[in-house]
Amino acid sequence: DVQLQASGGGLVQAGGSLRLSCAASGGVLDDHNIAWFRQAPGKEREGVSCFAAHDGSSYYADSVKGRFTISNDNAKNAVYLQMNSLKVEDTAVYYCAVYHVGFSGYGCYRVPELEEYDTWGQGTLVTVSS
Repeated sequence: DVQLQASGGGLVQAGGSLRLSCAASGGVLDDHNIAWFRQAPGKEREGVSCFAAHDGSSYYADSVKGRFTISNDNAKNAVYLQMNSLKVEDTAVYYCAVYHVGFSGYGCYRVPELEEYDTWGQGTLVTVSS
C-alpha cells in the first residue's frame, strides 16, 4: 500500500513562497490521482489542487489559481505544491492524499473532494504572517 510523507511547511511572510513535498513509498504514483488539501483553524478541510500523472491533468481551487502549482517527479515518486504570493488566508495544515485510478481512469478536472481520496499523509503546517 502507498504511504505518504508530507513536508515543507513553515512560517513565511505574506507574499513569500514555500514548496511542499509529498513523498510516496510502497507504491508508485503514476496511476493515482494526487491531491493537496488544507484545513485552516476552525474550518473544514478543503481541496486545493489535484494532479493525475497518467494523463497530465490538473486542477486548482479558485482561491489558489495562478499562485500555486502542482507538479510531480516520477523518478522520486513525489508530488510537490509550489506556493507563491502567499496570503495570510493560506495559513492551514496542508495534507497530500491519493487514490488509485489506473492508467485509463478519470483524471483531475475539478477540485478534489475528500471522499474520493483513501490514502493520506500527515499534515504539514503552513503559517503566513502579515
